[in-house]
Amino acid sequence: MDRDPPAPRGPGLVGSLRNLGATVLALIRTRIELVATELAEEKERRKEMLVLAVTAALFLALGLLLVAFLVVVLFWDSYRIIAIGGVTLLYLGIGAWALLKLRRKVRESPPPFAATLAEFEHDMELLRRRDE
Repeated sequence: MDRDPPAPRGPGLVGSLRNLGATVLALIRTRIELVATELAEEKERRKEMLVLAVTAALFLALGLLLVAFLVVVLFWDSYRIIAIGGVTLLYLGIGAWALLKLRRKVRESPPPFAATLAEFEHDMELLRRRDE
């Protein structure tokens, strides 16, 4: 009665499905963590940019107002209308330049969650290659 030991069996269909499910869940979890991390980073970056923009705008506006006041006072007796008109044109030019630059930045900024979308695309490409 010499029996050979039973051959090791594979995980079977149920085990394979469990492994596949675990792999898919791990992949989804990783992607969700990536989205959460990017969302938190984007939120902090936007807050910092807003604080800096408001601070810069406030102090630049105050500085420009004082410069305009100084120019008008210096030329009050002789060229007050030209001084006021020149300062007004300067301010309008700076405002137009800032709006054009802002418009260009909005158009050229990358979409939110670019890294996450790239990872999803990479995953899809890997799955397509496996099917071939």
